[in-house]
Amino acid sequence: MPIRVPDTLPAAETLTREGVAVMRETDAVRQDIRPLQIGLLNLMPNKIRTETQLARLIGASPLQVELTLVRVGGHQPKNTSAEHLISFYQTWEEIRERKFDGFIVTGAPVEQMPFEEVTYWDELVGIFDWTRTNVHSPFYICWGAMAAAWHFHRLPKYHLDQKAFGVFRQRNLAQASPFLSGFSDDFLIPVSRWTEVRREDVLARPALDMLVDCEKTGPCLLQDAARRSLYMFNHVEYDSFSLKEEYERDVSQGLPIAVPHNYFPGDDPARPPLNRWRSHAHLLFGNWINQTYQTTPFALDEIGRQVTTAI
Repeated sequence: MPIRVPDTLPAAETLTREGVAVMRETDAVRQDIRPLQIGLLNLMPNKIRTETQLARLIGASPLQVELTLVRVGGHQPKNTSAEHLISFYQTWEEIRERKFDGFIVTGAPVEQMPFEEVTYWDELVGIFDWTRTNVHSPFYICWGAMAAAWHFHRLPKYHLDQKAFGVFRQRNLAQASPFLSGFSDDFLIPVSRWTEVRREDVLARPALDMLVDCEKTGPCLLQDAARRSLYMFNHVEYDSFSLKEEYERDVSQGLPIAVPHNYFPGDDPARPPLNRWRSHAHLLFGNWINQTYQTTPFALDEIGRQVTTAI
């Protein structure tokens, strides 16, 4: 089954060219089927690129998925047109009465700020708490994962002296986890952050299971099994040229940045990078969607009826 997106969403044309099955809204309404409801709270500055990256992974599922694009209402992005936001995004206030099978919260370029100093922190805390009652399975990514892990589990973040930047080898610590079904014992994932969480802090929190770890960049993927929540601290969703664009941006601005680790062939920025994480990105999102489908109530109204005590 294809992913269901608005008829004129720019990502739809890109995904169609790539061979991803896309169903337009006008066609989907004729099918008598309950699609999985997936919300995407997009906190990244380039919203079109991020929504395309994530829709690409969600759209590879054999299930029909309806993607709802969400933004915080208290922040006006500088890199996305108001027309695009009005046409394709809803604020959290506009969708807060809805229930979702899955809900993704992306990273954001605010990781070096204390959480409480982010301008939309209070609204984001409200969204995090809302996921406890209105979302069956949340999926937090990069800064979104650090922010949620801090809010729910008081898992601290630490500033790095140098940016963790490149493609790093990860270790599969939970081969029996359904979220890692089909994963290799080790594999590569892009990393791009100035902060980290630490193993000893994760191990001190029994509610969190460490599924994937990296010797050089620390914990990668955590699970809160009681809440069916995943915390991904790296950018598994990145496409082939995301790190290249970040590197060239920082070089052009005269910022201190090293060549991304293990990314360009021969560490030569003049050579096109090789994507060596695509298959595991698809595996992770496919497994998450499959687990969500297997465990979510058929009736959306039943989501959140049985709520355990928050950590």
